[in-house]
Amino acid sequence: MKRRHLSLEERIARRDLLQRFGAAATAALMTGQPRLFAAAETSGHAVKNPEPTADACILLWMGGGMAAPETFDPKRYLPFEKGLAVDKILSTFPAIDTSVDGLKISAGLEQVAKVMDRATLIRSHVQADLGNILHSRHQYHWHTGYVPPITVAAPHLGAWMAKVLGPRNPVMPAFINIGQRIEGVGEQEELKAFTTAGFFGSEYGPFNLPFPEDAVRAVRPPQGMDPGRFANRYRAYRKLIDQNPHREFLSDYQQESMLRSFDNAHRLLESKEKDAFDLELEPKENRDKYDTSRFGRGCLLARRLVESGARFIEVTTEYVPFLHWDTHENGHDTVARLKSEIDRPIAQLILDLEERGLLDRTLVIIASEFSRDMMIEGVPGSTARDQSRAKTDTLQEMKHYGLHRHFTGGTSVVMFGGGMKKGFVYGRTADERPLIAVENPVSISDLHATIYTAMGISPKLAFDIEKRPFYTTVDGKGQAVRELFA
Repeated sequence: MKRRHLSLEERIARRDLLQRFGAAATAALMTGQPRLFAAAETSGHAVKNPEPTADACILLWMGGGMAAPETFDPKRYLPFEKGLAVDKILSTFPAIDTSVDGLKISAGLEQVAKVMDRATLIRSHVQADLGNILHSRHQYHWHTGYVPPITVAAPHLGAWMAKVLGPRNPVMPAFINIGQRIEGVGEQEELKAFTTAGFFGSEYGPFNLPFPEDAVRAVRPPQGMDPGRFANRYRAYRKLIDQNPHREFLSDYQQESMLRSFDNAHRLLESKEKDAFDLELEPKENRDKYDTSRFGRGCLLARRLVESGARFIEVTTEYVPFLHWDTHENGHDTVARLKSEIDRPIAQLILDLEERGLLDRTLVIIASEFSRDMMIEGVPGSTARDQSRAKTDTLQEMKHYGLHRHFTGGTSVVMFGGGMKKGFVYGRTADERPLIAVENPVSISDLHATIYTAMGISPKLAFDIEKRPFYTTVDGKGQAVRELFA
């Protein structure tokens, strides 16, 4: 299967989206200090944050579209056979037993299967159909809770935790992003658009560590950097901000936030906690358990950072167009490789957190922007032409065997620890195509409300931005799924 090239309409839409993202980023720099919206201006009564069941959150992001039928929601399996009608294919991996009686997940996740008795599995997560430029729009939507483009730069959910909850350890960055390159990859501007604190300011943004094995370099003071030299650099940095040719676009609040970010970085450079970033300090036998890939090493780094007081950490398999979970060709073989990279590290992360007494207060989430299906792309019930093709297309080569098309109608999310139930399954998708959620659908707003509630943040909390409320969940209407809590 050849890589799909963007049509003229999609290229125009992509350019328009980038322009709007850029406008939103500029608006963020112009925004003054956000303040909590007065209670009378929202619901008429005080918004009270819930009692948290988790102190830290680790998001394991399967960037590109992890197919639920190939991972946590296996369906009818048929092995590759030349001439096999593609409309018969629901899963290209057989199902395997887990540590929970009656619960099966997909082959290739044998180690994760052993820890599913610590997990809550949501099989009915659904996303809206956002039309063209699906990955950038869906990833923005999932990470911020808002559909782009919008008139302000929406904060990442990690930035909400950094702003509202603050750091667990004042030395450690509250929001750390592991494994995703922001520069030098396709759709980098779109990635930058949601990998940000938005209107909250730079100090609440992510500490980006694209390569976990090199993380220690980011926290080592430059050679020869003494306190006096740092003070000189700080003064020079402030002067550069004051002399910025775009000074009129920067609010005083945003400038001060940038300077506070600089202060925070200096504190980390001088702290003992910086050792948490050095994977070489981990015993070799422990490193080997995680050393399957960059993602695996990122899971080890996340465990070390949570131990040292980080609040929110995202570890990603990395989104790059047409790579990793973006399986537009060679779907089966690609997913087999990805499973070999994520299976052992995820299971080991859960076991290590549990052994250290951290799992109960650490919410670990496995998620992706949407699922995949063999023939249906986008929302369930595609065009009549696609349906007719599904009846006639047959497999001719192994590279066509796999789930390649975007599917938003039913996606799996796995949650460990953080006050969630253990060995629990919520929701269900249809057994035959289209594999839509048919029981207890969970929207992004409600999933975010669940995550925020676990972390002790009200889904109705709002900040005053441009003289109007901006909520943690859209219009403050997200509802936590209470059935998921222990």
